[in-house]
Formats: sequence, structure tokens, C-alpha cells
Amino acid sequence: MKRIEIRVHAGAFAENKDIARDLRLKELIPSLEKNEDIVLDFEGVEAATQSFIHALISDLLRKYGGDVLDRVEFKSCNDTVKKIITIVVDYMQEGTA
Repeated sequence: MKRIEIRVHAGAFAENKDIARDLRLKELIPSLEKNEDIVLDFEGVEAATQSFIHALISDLLRKYGGDVLDRVEFKSCNDTVKKIITIVVDYMQEGTA
């Protein structure tokens, strides 16, 4: 299982979509290609922008479908971060339906 600590990469306010894109390309996709499950640990992340979460996971949903969510765990998310993740996931699933 691949564990990624978002705060280490993005800080307490995850807003830089270039960092999210790099995580997706260098960490998430290679791990999924190796059939590894992923834990995205948001401990210490107070907030995230919709563009950060979109850059982090939207391509995964596009490429692998909604089933990818069975392989990606969002851990230690506060209510603010949970809401943003839900918005992005719902938007992407509407677009692929």
C-alpha cells in the first residue's frame, strides 16, 4: 500500500495544483499501475482548493472509472476537505455517466 502525506507535499493549505499534478503523475498513477492501493493522508491539512483536489484525482476517475475509489483511501480529512473531495468526485462521476 502506498501512503502519501499530503501536508508534507502541499502544506496545511493544499492549493498548488502543480504539486497535485506531480503527485498524480509520479505517485498515484504508478502505484495504481502496480495494483497498489493508495492512502492519501490529509492529517494536518486544514483546507484544500477544488483545483488541487481536481488535479490530484480527476484524471484517475477519468482513466480508471469510479471503481478507482475502492483503491484510494482519503484519510484524516476534516469536514472542509471532505466536502471538496465529494464535490470533485460527484462532478467527475456526473461527467462520465
